Amino acid sequence: MAAKGSQKFKGKGKGSKGSSSSSSSSSKFQLFKDWTNWSLKKAKVATHYGFIPLIIIIGMNSDPKPDLFQLLSPV
Repeated sequence: MAAKGSQKFKGKGKGSKGSSSSSSSSSKFQLFKDWTNWSLKKAKVATHYGFIPLIIIIGMNSDPKPDLFQLLSPV
């Protein structure tokens, strides 16, 4: 696998040093972009770990009520 070292999350302090009010819109855009990336990463992890349990729960609530072993067996 390739390492992901090029993009790093910069907390709340980004944009507070240096520029005056002219960079306000760009810092708002950067903050929005950071929050979007953060939320998509969290959604990806939740989907990754929650998909198979969701399928098992849906299968357990189906009409002919199978046992857990019947759901997990490949036959």
